[in-house]
Amino acid sequence: MKKISILVPCYNEEDNVVPLSGEIIKLFEARLASYDYEIVFIDNCSVDNTKPLLRELCRGNLRIKAIFNAKNFGQNNSPYHGMCQTAGDCVILMCADFQDPIELIPKLVEEWEKGYKIVSCIKAKSRENRLMRFIRTCYYKAIKKMSSIEQIEHFTGFGLYDKSFVEVMRNLQDPQPFLRGIVAELGFRRKEINYEQAKRRAGKTKNNWYTLYDLAMFSFTTYTKTGLRFATITGFLMGGLTFLISMVYLVYKLLYWDSFSVGMAPMVIGVFFIGSMQLFFIGFIGEYIMAINTRLRLMNRPLVIEEERINFAPASKDALV
Repeated sequence: MKKISILVPCYNEEDNVVPLSGEIIKLFEARLASYDYEIVFIDNCSVDNTKPLLRELCRGNLRIKAIFNAKNFGQNNSPYHGMCQTAGDCVILMCADFQDPIELIPKLVEEWEKGYKIVSCIKAKSRENRLMRFIRTCYYKAIKKMSSIEQIEHFTGFGLYDKSFVEVMRNLQDPQPFLRGIVAELGFRRKEINYEQAKRRAGKTKNNWYTLYDLAMFSFTTYTKTGLRFATITGFLMGGLTFLISMVYLVYKLLYWDSFSVGMAPMVIGVFFIGSMQLFFIGFIGEYIMAINTRLRLMNRPLVIEEERINFAPASKDALV
């Protein structure tokens, strides 16, 4: 009997973890009874009642497992680490807030049985704010055009991953993994399924403008060279333009010494314009340097530090990333 792992990263999801686990169990009993399963929650150091609720769930059902992180290790590291701790023939990654439709799980399994190693769910529609949706769309299209690796638009990570892909993840030893980029880069046979993302069932989103910007810049600096190339070319062109303007200004000054009285305005405007361009690109290049520094600083460190795990066999502790 094949085993399916459901991985659910969570942080302050006290209103969702109990009903989510109940809905998943009902679905397996009704529509996927021929499969064994496990539900693995990886909690990113919640400060509400999520941990006690997960402990209670684990006591009532040995198929429900929990990993409690010692602190919040971010929305990239925690799910990645959790996927590497699963024991199924495939793992389905989904969020805890019911935005990823549970009823799509049988379809994911069906495509997996056809031979697809990865079944990625594409957020074709969403009930989120229209402005946010527009910004996301622009971002995805921009990074897709700029990256040498074909990026997946509106892919949040929700989907099914075969154990062969999970094994590759275990061996990557990436100090700061970005799952969506890895899926696009490694080229496993992949199937895309469109879905409409619902609103959160309960609770508040943990993302804000800063976390979204940080994630966007991380993926941009990891998978594109365009930013640096654009800064170099623009700097070269602006330098040439500045030299040309200065030579024209000098010639006019020499030829029309008495009548030429433009004054300092062109010089002041030019200094401010060139200065602003320099500041912009220094900051832009700084994003790349910061990404390099972060990777070097995190090299050979574990993705997360676990505080506790429940309902795992003792031998599985050796599988830590």
